[in-house]
Amino acid sequence: MGYMAHIFRAKIQQDEENMQLDRADRKLLRALVTNGRATQQELGDAAGLSPSAAARRQKALEDAGIVRGYRADVNLRKLGLGATVMVTITLDSQSEEAMGAFEAAVAESPSIIRCHLMSGRNDYLLVVRAASIEDYEIIHRQEIARLPRVARIETAFALREVVNRTVPPRLLG
Repeated sequence: MGYMAHIFRAKIQQDEENMQLDRADRKLLRALVTNGRATQQELGDAAGLSPSAAARRQKALEDAGIVRGYRADVNLRKLGLGATVMVTITLDSQSEEAMGAFEAAVAESPSIIRCHLMSGRNDYLLVVRAASIEDYEIIHRQEIARLPRVARIETAFALREVVNRTVPPRLLG
């Protein structure tokens, strides 16, 4: 497939995947983001809907894949993982084989909590939670440095978390 055909196909898929949200949907999402365990009554009150209407809209948001699930927001610092480490990785090749091997190994790594394929100078950005800098040194030696096809590793330590959102506020307006 040519480049323009690929771009056109991606644009069509994006349009089909994007669901237009009305004001009540946005209020419902805001309430769910704030409290994923809210009752139908609480969701209805927040969105200006009856509990049954809120339940129907919530189900529609789930069916559309906008709400992908519900999970606990765990304070990793309270569990002894106070260091947030950003690790940029450059592979020795951008071949499908190299990327596939790297991604499969990352998925098995017990200390990596997020991995993003990136554009620009680095190929991947990893987020690791560790107990301390000393703990990260062990993770680096036993996990990160052993990942396949890695040519370069750069590490930065977060000093303080300033914002941590699951949804940009502009979407919930």
